[in-house]
Amino acid sequence: MTATVGGPGQLWAISDLHIGYEENRALVEKMRPESDDDWLLVAGDVAETVADVRWALGTLADRFRRVIWTPGNHELWTHPKDSVTLRGAARYEHLVEMCRELGVTTPEDPYPVWDGAGGPAVVAPLFLLYDYSFLPAGCATKDEGLAYAHGTGVVCNDEYLLHPDPYPSREAWCRARVAETERRLAALPDGLPTILVNHYPLDRHPTEVLWYPEFAMWCGTRLTADWHRRFRVATMVYGHLHIPRTTWHEGVRFEEVSVGYPREWRKRTGPPGRLRRILPSPPGEETAR
Repeated sequence: MTATVGGPGQLWAISDLHIGYEENRALVEKMRPESDDDWLLVAGDVAETVADVRWALGTLADRFRRVIWTPGNHELWTHPKDSVTLRGAARYEHLVEMCRELGVTTPEDPYPVWDGAGGPAVVAPLFLLYDYSFLPAGCATKDEGLAYAHGTGVVCNDEYLLHPDPYPSREAWCRARVAETERRLAALPDGLPTILVNHYPLDRHPTEVLWYPEFAMWCGTRLTADWHRRFRVATMVYGHLHIPRTTWHEGVRFEEVSVGYPREWRKRTGPPGRLRRILPSPPGEETAR
């Protein structure tokens, strides 16, 4: 199911706003569209508390013609600092209802069709999670991978704060999300390219540059490794890794759009918190490989 909205603007993306940091909240306060017809993709990790997520998405929704959000792992944490104590799927559903109050598109809504410059294209926000299938070298099972990660001291806080209720495990929740999302994508009409937006990359290749390779276990699933080919993907937009860059995989553009933590973005050249243009494609990227 899709919903078409026209306009001559630009399609922008950002992720990993982490507005619990005052410096990052200030970046969001400064974010503005370039025209009244611009859309913004927000690929997760806005904040850890529902109140902060509401403030950030509401602020952006007041400025952009359309804001499209998909959750990161931080929104799904049941954080001790958050007055909202919902866990797992109930927490996600609460965030979806909040977004609908704000006019923000979620993975549970009809996929909109971008009909502005560079379009038309179906914009599909995805909520897929991960299933520990991006294992460290030499590990054959989740248990082996987790044991290795604990041995190195590199363990994602999801293990303590992201609860899968009512699913028996995070990987079971992931598999259910993958199956439902795959069904929806397969039902899209032929002929239109897609922009897939997920907190995690759909393929493992972006994790190859991680300083701590074991962290890849919390970065996606092998179940989506061929989706960029199967579903006519023009650009795969993701975050989570805090390594903003453009890569090309089998002819498809993968765009990492993270802001990241202040200690990370202070080291980069250029101003922090810049929106990344997805459509129309930036000059030179229409044919880049």
